[in-house]
Amino acid sequence: MLQQPAFGRRLRKLRQARGLSQTALAGDGMSTGYLSRLESGARQPTERAVAHLAGRLGLQAADFEEPAGGSLAHALTLAASTGSDAATETLREALAAEGHETPVLRWQALWLLARQRRVQGDHTGEREYLQELVRLGDQVGLTALRVRGLTRYARCLRALGEITDAREAATTAHRLGQEDDGLEADDRAAVLLALVSVEAEAGRMPDARAHADELVELVAGRSDAVWAEAMWTAAAVLVRQGDFATAQARLEEALEKFDSGEDLVLWLRLRTATGRLHLQKRPPDAEAAERCVTQAESALAFAGTPGLRQELTALKADLAFLTARYDDARHLLGELAQAQPMMTYRDRMRLDILRHQLRIRSGDADGVQGLRALAEQAQADANIDLAADIWRILAESLAESTGARGTAASGA
Repeated sequence: MLQQPAFGRRLRKLRQARGLSQTALAGDGMSTGYLSRLESGARQPTERAVAHLAGRLGLQAADFEEPAGGSLAHALTLAASTGSDAATETLREALAAEGHETPVLRWQALWLLARQRRVQGDHTGEREYLQELVRLGDQVGLTALRVRGLTRYARCLRALGEITDAREAATTAHRLGQEDDGLEADDRAAVLLALVSVEAEAGRMPDARAHADELVELVAGRSDAVWAEAMWTAAAVLVRQGDFATAQARLEEALEKFDSGEDLVLWLRLRTATGRLHLQKRPPDAEAAERCVTQAESALAFAGTPGLRQELTALKADLAFLTARYDDARHLLGELAQAQPMMTYRDRMRLDILRHQLRIRSGDADGVQGLRALAEQAQADANIDLAADIWRILAESLAESTGARGTAASGA
């Protein structure tokens, strides 16, 4: 049952959110004086009054009840301060119930909910929140909010493998940032982080390198999380260009200067990224990669999420393959197959690549067809860099397979 004074407070909030005066809301079916007494809590609402007001506002009678967790503002404060699963769920419920709240408040709630999905590795769920967040940013009209929303949306789309749309979002954010001289340095850096990543995935390496250099210059002199991620992103571009020495120097600088106490998740991911770099070098450095795996595993107990655990397990599988521990690689892939995937598009493709490499290694010709199909899929998804990598792996696998057969024949 609707009770005062909660009903009056919520009625006033709903009316003001729609920009209605008391006279306009009351209409012909209710006196303005009676409405005023309802809002002040002086009169208990009747079913007839509630039905009339719900019809005028386009709501259901249940919409006049306060959300279980209180107002959206209250739920937002709890979620931001505690970050607990319970507080996040309360925020989600309050957001669904408080459709009339101001766009800026809803934007903040959506930002926190999207971040929670991202931390869990649920990029599909993150995208749903970010799509509404981008629309709200356009509605509010504040450049900072528009840029932040588009930037995070671009990074989410990249994680899902939707490179064309990701690049469009990142490019729009970059353009908006260039048009606003008052945009903060952290926002400019975040835009460049997203833009560099999607340009590299799309195979636009000259653009990616130019923007990576701009990013490194922008964060020069810092040693915080933004700086560390910039070093990581710049290193990824250098790896794609074959400059492993400079890429390793970038990552080692980040590993040395970035304090794990500031962001343990980022600290852990830097170790994982460095471990993968050691596997990509020519020649690979399995021992250095193993050290990175050991360091990352020690931090999982404190900052582990399903996505991070899967990311590290995938790295361990690649390391096992490189060191000819093929049964171990198959076992680790089996572990990952049993779990709900919480990885990016690129990381999931890496797992499929490894599965087909193992098939080729065991003499299964379907592995060759599998790699070809993956390369064609990556090309269709506009992930040109990944497609080129798969074609290279296929060529190397075929060469190794041919060499192994030739050795066996000569020995016979």
